[in-house]
Amino acid sequence: MHKAGFVNIVGNPNVGKSTLMNLLVGERISIATFKAQTTRHRIMGILNTDDMQICFSDTPGVLKPNYKLQESMLQFSESALQDADVLLYVTDMVETPDKNEEFLSKVQRMQVPVILLINKIDISNQEALVKKVDEWHQALPKAEIIPISALCKFNVDTVLNRIKELLPESPAYFDKDQWTDKPARFFVTEIMREKILLYYDKEIPYSVEVVVESFKEQEKNIHINCVIYVERDSQKGIIIGHKGVALKKVSSEARKSLEKFFGKSIYLEVFVKVDKDWRNSDRALKAYGYNFD
Repeated sequence: MHKAGFVNIVGNPNVGKSTLMNLLVGERISIATFKAQTTRHRIMGILNTDDMQICFSDTPGVLKPNYKLQESMLQFSESALQDADVLLYVTDMVETPDKNEEFLSKVQRMQVPVILLINKIDISNQEALVKKVDEWHQALPKAEIIPISALCKFNVDTVLNRIKELLPESPAYFDKDQWTDKPARFFVTEIMREKILLYYDKEIPYSVEVVVESFKEQEKNIHINCVIYVERDSQKGIIIGHKGVALKKVSSEARKSLEKFFGKSIYLEVFVKVDKDWRNSDRALKAYGYNFD
């Protein structure tokens, strides 16, 4: 008997979805930083065993869109409600069920098993947790609730075992040696964006898109040429920094992470260009892979 299915991870921004996904899959697939809106795409991580294939999907945090990029991000999250065999709804000890009632009402109507994960229990106590479980039980009465700490890896095995029990019988959807649905170039852009999120403040990381213009892989090394797009000239100056110091630092950190990720020497060239107001441009969003056509 072989089991296979799609286990989609949804929830509001910054509740720990990407950290959880990386733990469940055992590969570092989703960038996970302390900043909200880190995940922009729906990213699949595939866990394979002899008798099972679990296709996890990490999704952007659910939010009310302020510009077209966020509209696309919300579509990625809502698409995860349509093809799940098991839904993981992630919340934390701070968040309350009324934060995003519209999205939650869609979760309530789902016919597939919903596991509600209350993350970050390491920052709380038993009394607060009991209260939080009760709150969520009222909001999603059909959901199974499991308290976890992704950071401390607490109860993650329990979640995985429960998923295995709930998965339908099915042949594998992907080759057994495949661990994601994304190409290598995608992970270059994600690692680059992660370093930008960690290194720059305020609005800058959210105004950035990274495009890989060339990716030439050889036996022992990879030559990568990529462009960081920003929305305004002033942002370009900030990304490059005085005498190019900031860009050099970010590129160096990205190269180290890429070498670890690919297990090869990396030659990385990075340029910065302005694509005015790209987050509200249908043309740019289509070019950068955010469209749903």
